[in-house]
Amino acid sequence: IFVPFGQYDEPEILRCAITSMCPKGADVRQRGRGARPDLKLGICGEHGGDPASIAFCHRAGLDYVSCSPYRVPIARLAAAQAAIGTAGPDGD
Repeated sequence: IFVPFGQYDEPEILRCAITSMCPKGADVRQRGRGARPDLKLGICGEHGGDPASIAFCHRAGLDYVSCSPYRVPIARLAAAQAAIGTAGPDGD
C-alpha cells in the first residue's frame, strides 16, 4: 500500500484501521446484539487470513473471518491459537 509519506505493509495499515475503529466497532456490536442476540459478525477479504487480524477479531468478539482459499490453513491455525490463548498481540 502506498501512502503520501511512504510505503507500508498491508497488515500494519489494517491494524491501524481496525484499532482506530475499535471503540465504534464495540458500540455497534453491542447495539446490534442487543437488538438481535443471534447476530453473527465477522470480517472478509484478505485481512481475514492475516494472523494478527484474526487474533484481533477473536479479542473483539467477532464470530468469523472469511478469506481466500490459499489463506485458509494459516487462518485456521491463527484462529485455533487465538481460541486457546497462545497468539501474541501481533497474531504470532
